[in-house]
Amino acid sequence: MKTKAKIKWTLDGLMTIALFFLMGYQFWGEAVHEWIGAGMFVLVIAHQVCNLNWYKNLFRGRYAPMRILQCMINLLTLAAMLALMYSGITMSRHVFSFLPIRGGMALARRLHILGSYWGYILMSLHLGLHWGIVLNVAAKKSIRKYKYQAVGFMISLPVAAYGVYVFIKRNFLTYMFLRSEFVFLDYEEPRLKFFLDYLALMGLCIFIAYYSAKLVRRAGNGRKEDRQ
Repeated sequence: MKTKAKIKWTLDGLMTIALFFLMGYQFWGEAVHEWIGAGMFVLVIAHQVCNLNWYKNLFRGRYAPMRILQCMINLLTLAAMLALMYSGITMSRHVFSFLPIRGGMALARRLHILGSYWGYILMSLHLGLHWGIVLNVAAKKSIRKYKYQAVGFMISLPVAAYGVYVFIKRNFLTYMFLRSEFVFLDYEEPRLKFFLDYLALMGLCIFIAYYSAKLVRRAGNGRKEDRQ
């Protein structure tokens, strides 16, 4: 794997870990949450810098269905991250408390809820769109590729099913569509259970994005064959 690709995957990995910690606000407290959030901002900026060529080519070339899907997920993820950056800085009481920011707390709170829940789902979908690379690295040899795919599907199916349960149980739709402006936090919940739940939810998003991308690619290849 090339150096630039390694850097990108390292950034993605660190952002994923940071995302888990940020969603578990109740376990670390306000100050730690802000510092992890500040670190996340740095990672997001670094990620955008590493992908400048992607932005330069946005208006070049043909937009096949797969490219449209990737662009939608990428740009929506960026929008969620920008909402989190703005709202996090506005509401900061520790890391950015030196900034002369007055007012705008109500809007910032709403944006933070939207950015957090949409951001978690979108970042997980973004990871899912590139999950094929992870599987290819794991498989290494093409002879074993199909075995890895079969085993991966058998493992991912129950994880995705539990992820659906977590999505409903933890009221993601309520917060994603701002039906409530106050997030319920269970301070007594075991940390392991919390993170296993969120890992399963991420697994659901990866499952959806990965297999949706395969279907979109097949549909695109089918259209090419029809034209020939």
